[in-house]
Amino acid sequence: MGIDLGTANTLVYVSGKGIVLQEPSVVAIDQDLKLPLAVGEDAKKMLGRTPGNVVALRPLRDGVIADFDTAELMLKHFIRQVHEGRTLVSPRIVIGIPSGVTGVERRAVMEAASQAGARDVYLIDEPVAAAIGAGLPVAEPTGNMIIDIGGGTTEVAVLSLQGTVLSESVRVAGDELSESITQYMKKVHNLVVGERTAEEIKIQIGSAYPLQGDEDLTMEVRGLHLLSGLPRTVTIKSTEVRDSMSEPLAVIVDAVKRTLERTPPELAADIIDRGIMLAGGGALLNGIDTLISHETGIVTHIAADPLSCVVLGTGRVLENFKQLERVFSSRSRVM
Repeated sequence: MGIDLGTANTLVYVSGKGIVLQEPSVVAIDQDLKLPLAVGEDAKKMLGRTPGNVVALRPLRDGVIADFDTAELMLKHFIRQVHEGRTLVSPRIVIGIPSGVTGVERRAVMEAASQAGARDVYLIDEPVAAAIGAGLPVAEPTGNMIIDIGGGTTEVAVLSLQGTVLSESVRVAGDELSESITQYMKKVHNLVVGERTAEEIKIQIGSAYPLQGDEDLTMEVRGLHLLSGLPRTVTIKSTEVRDSMSEPLAVIVDAVKRTLERTPPELAADIIDRGIMLAGGGALLNGIDTLISHETGIVTHIAADPLSCVVLGTGRVLENFKQLERVFSSRSRVM
């Protein structure tokens, strides 16, 4: 079983079946009974809409486990769901995690997977998994550059011969882009919006680079007006959204430039020939490939299915276990 344990979404791949589960990484908990009420899509609908005794939370922040018990609950639920409720199943699990996590954070992920019923736990760095999932020839002695923009972290890596030559992980990604829209709405329009609304704005009219023909898209946004304290509707333009996201986008572009500066010349030549590959949910932001091409001068491609790259990579590793065994960053065996 391959798992992409993401800040925003968790995807599960089962050998021979493909991707069998794709759910938001959200858990709703009844605080009085200390029991989970809903996990995944049902829990996401409750974000910001729960009564006092119910909390809808995301157990992962910036790509790492922030709430251990809830993360374990979520993993258990997903593993049970995939195995259709059969309890005596202890699968071999490969989990994709950000490359910049500490040893303690790695152990937390392994521990959570073991407690959730895994027999063997292998960890693979997300950029390596994303590159394999995007179909890059990581086993060959050529330079491949991948940028994986997730919910909590952006991973930039240069890969060759099944290994990471250079990597950089910045904790600025999709969530920070949404947060910058929330802050902008508060500062400029005096309107308080929730994280779901901010995400909707980003998806509907957000862009990283001026669009073709630069037609200004507009969107009506509903929220709470700060001055009157009453619900209010405001119309915003796509240019405003682009400006509000410019700071986090600049952080991502800087990480790409820093990685390119440190790349050995032979591999840099390969990257210029092959281009840069974009994966992760953040790759779906309009014009992000154009922005990176413009800033680096290197052609940038978006993977065929950017959201599923990491989980497809973990699945390919499972199915070609012997050939790709060197890609794991760490493992634990549960006796």
